[in-house]
Amino acid sequence: DGGPAAPAPNLTSNRRLQQTQAQVDEVVDIMRVNVDKVLERDQKLSELDDRADALQAGASQFESSAAKLKNKYWWKNCKVSVNIVRIIIIFSHR
Repeated sequence: DGGPAAPAPNLTSNRRLQQTQAQVDEVVDIMRVNVDKVLERDQKLSELDDRADALQAGASQFESSAAKLKNKYWWKNCKVSVNIVRIIIIFSHR
């Protein structure tokens, strides 16, 4: 006998199986974390999409209100201009 005894084949096989199982467990843990992150990201994207829709609706409503207000004051301005012209005409004929 010139050297140390080789490990029993069954012991080596068990060690490899344990190492492989440890690697599989590590990969499974990493994948669970990744799935959790993807689900969290999906939730955040969904919330962001809802907020964007609400913002778009608010912007459309603001645009409509602003157009109505602009139109209202344009007509008021026209009425004032017409009244000024009337006053000028009345006083110029005296």
